[in-house]
Amino acid sequence: MRSSRTVSTNNIQAADGELGHVGDFVIDDRTWAIRYIIIDTRNWWPGKKVLISPKWIERVSWNESKVFVNLSRETIKKSPEYTEESLLNRDYETGLHRHYDRKGYWSMNRLPKCIPDDRDITF
Repeated sequence: MRSSRTVSTNNIQAADGELGHVGDFVIDDRTWAIRYIIIDTRNWWPGKKVLISPKWIERVSWNESKVFVNLSRETIKKSPEYTEESLLNRDYETGLHRHYDRKGYWSMNRLPKCIPDDRDITF
Protein backbone atom coordinates (compact mmCIF):
# COMPACT_ATOMS: atom_id res chain seq x y z
CA MET A 1 0.00 0.00 0.00
CA ARG A 2 1.29 3.46 -0.92
CA SER A 3 -0.05 6.91 -0.24
CA SER A 4 -1.84 8.77 -3.01
CA ARG A 5 0.87 11.44 -2.68
CA THR A 6 3.43 8.86 -3.85
CA VAL A 7 1.45 8.30 -7.07
CA SER A 8 0.76 11.99 -7.69
CA THR A 9 2.80 13.31 -10.61
CA ASN A 10 3.52 9.78 -11.93
CA ASN A 11 3.42 9.65 -15.72
CA ILE A 12 0.53 7.88 -17.43
CA GLN A 13 1.64 5.20 -19.88
CA ALA A 14 -1.13 4.39 -22.35
CA ALA A 15 -1.03 1.30 -24.55
CA ASP A 16 0.76 3.32 -27.24
CA GLY A 17 2.89 5.80 -25.30
CA GLU A 18 2.97 8.42 -22.56
CA LEU A 19 0.36 11.15 -22.48
CA GLY A 20 0.26 12.95 -19.17
CA HIS A 21 0.65 12.58 -15.46
CA VAL A 22 -1.48 11.94 -12.39
CA GLY A 23 -2.76 15.34 -11.35
CA ASP A 24 -5.11 14.46 -8.52
CA PHE A 25 -7.87 12.11 -7.40
CA VAL A 26 -11.64 12.25 -7.11
CA ILE A 27 -12.70 10.66 -3.82
CA ASP A 28 -16.22 9.44 -3.02
CA ASP A 29 -17.01 11.35 0.17
CA ARG A 30 -19.40 8.65 1.41
CA THR A 31 -17.25 5.56 0.94
CA TRP A 32 -13.76 7.13 0.73
CA ALA A 33 -13.16 5.13 -2.45
CA ILE A 34 -10.95 6.65 -5.14
CA ARG A 35 -13.48 6.97 -7.97
CA TYR A 36 -11.27 8.61 -10.57
CA ILE A 37 -7.73 9.64 -11.30
CA ILE A 38 -7.37 13.08 -12.83
CA ILE A 39 -4.90 12.95 -15.71
CA ASP A 40 -3.23 16.24 -16.52
CA THR A 41 -2.21 16.31 -20.18
CA ARG A 42 -0.96 19.91 -20.39
CA ASN A 43 2.62 18.76 -21.04
CA TRP A 44 1.39 16.82 -24.08
CA TRP A 45 -1.71 18.75 -25.20
CA PRO A 46 -2.97 22.24 -24.30
CA GLY A 47 -4.15 22.15 -20.69
CA LYS A 48 -6.78 19.43 -20.72
CA LYS A 49 -7.59 17.27 -17.72
CA VAL A 50 -9.47 13.99 -18.08
CA LEU A 51 -10.63 11.22 -15.77
CA ILE A 52 -9.96 7.50 -15.70
CA SER A 53 -11.14 4.94 -13.19
CA PRO A 54 -8.50 3.29 -11.00
CA LYS A 55 -10.10 -0.02 -12.05
CA TRP A 56 -8.69 0.58 -15.53
CA ILE A 57 -5.09 0.61 -14.29
CA GLU A 58 -3.08 -2.43 -15.34
CA ARG A 59 -0.15 -1.80 -13.05
CA VAL A 60 1.99 0.84 -11.37
CA SER A 61 5.75 0.85 -11.73
CA TRP A 62 7.23 2.50 -8.65
CA ASN A 63 10.74 2.36 -10.14
CA GLU A 64 9.69 4.12 -13.36
CA SER A 65 7.13 6.40 -11.67
CA LYS A 66 4.52 5.32 -14.22
CA VAL A 67 0.89 4.27 -14.14
CA PHE A 68 0.06 1.85 -16.98
CA VAL A 69 -3.42 1.77 -18.51
CA ASN A 70 -4.69 -0.37 -21.36
CA LEU A 71 -6.24 2.55 -23.22
CA SER A 72 -4.94 4.31 -26.30
CA ARG A 73 -3.62 7.86 -26.18
CA GLU A 74 -6.29 8.91 -28.68
CA THR A 75 -9.10 7.44 -26.57
CA ILE A 76 -7.87 9.31 -23.50
CA LYS A 77 -7.26 12.48 -25.51
CA LYS A 78 -10.87 12.42 -26.78
CA SER A 79 -12.29 11.78 -23.31
CA PRO A 80 -14.68 14.41 -21.91
CA GLU A 81 -12.71 17.23 -20.31
CA TYR A 82 -12.76 17.50 -16.53
CA THR A 83 -12.53 20.84 -14.75
CA GLU A 84 -12.89 21.90 -11.13
CA GLU A 85 -16.27 23.32 -12.14
CA SER A 86 -17.47 20.09 -13.80
CA LEU A 87 -20.56 18.62 -12.25
CA LEU A 88 -19.51 15.08 -11.53
CA ASN A 89 -23.03 13.70 -11.64
CA ARG A 90 -24.38 10.43 -12.99
CA ASP A 91 -24.95 11.90 -16.47
CA TYR A 92 -21.28 12.96 -16.69
CA GLU A 93 -20.14 9.58 -15.35
CA THR A 94 -22.39 7.68 -17.75
CA GLY A 95 -20.94 9.63 -20.69
CA LEU A 96 -17.42 9.04 -19.42
CA HIS A 97 -17.89 5.29 -19.05
CA ARG A 98 -19.66 5.11 -22.42
CA HIS A 99 -16.70 6.92 -24.01
CA TYR A 100 -14.28 4.33 -22.60
CA ASP A 101 -16.73 1.48 -23.33
CA ARG A 102 -16.63 0.36 -19.69
CA LYS A 103 -19.39 -0.44 -17.21
CA GLY A 104 -19.92 2.04 -14.41
CA TYR A 105 -19.08 1.10 -10.84
CA TRP A 106 -22.70 1.82 -9.89
CA SER A 107 -24.02 -0.95 -12.19
CA MET A 108 -21.89 -3.58 -10.47
CA ASN A 109 -23.35 -3.05 -6.99
CA ARG A 110 -26.99 -3.77 -7.74
CA LEU A 111 -28.99 -6.88 -7.01
CA PRO A 112 -30.89 -8.42 -9.91
CA LYS A 113 -34.19 -6.63 -10.56
CA CYS A 114 -36.11 -9.85 -11.05
CA ILE A 115 -35.81 -13.34 -9.67
CA PRO A 116 -36.47 -16.09 -12.21
CA ASP A 117 -38.79 -18.18 -10.04
CA ASP A 118 -41.20 -17.81 -7.11
CA ARG A 119 -38.94 -19.12 -4.36
CA ASP A 120 -38.35 -16.90 -1.34
CA ILE A 121 -34.79 -15.71 -1.20
CA THR A 122 -33.26 -14.16 1.88
CA PHE A 123 -30.35 -11.77 1.54
